[in-house]
Amino acid sequence: MTEVTVYSIDNCPYCDRAKELLTARGLSYREIKLDRNDHEARQKLLERSGMKTFPQIFHGETVIGGFSDLSERDKADKLVSLKQ
Repeated sequence: MTEVTVYSIDNCPYCDRAKELLTARGLSYREIKLDRNDHEARQKLLERSGMKTFPQIFHGETVIGGFSDLSERDKADKLVSLKQ
């Protein structure tokens, strides 16, 4: 199974909602918390994902997007596509 990775920051309600949704669908994930002031790590993530907002969710090396993107995928297939 390809791993789901959630990049998050503290005090982020959308990060919490994404993790709750993944858990509700029975998906394990690895969380990587970034410090709000770690500009170098955030820049590297921006280059990788093209996103500035959090959470940033990956399935292996594929960018899923943020919480809204995860939620849309859930509506389409209950996140079954991430269990492969």
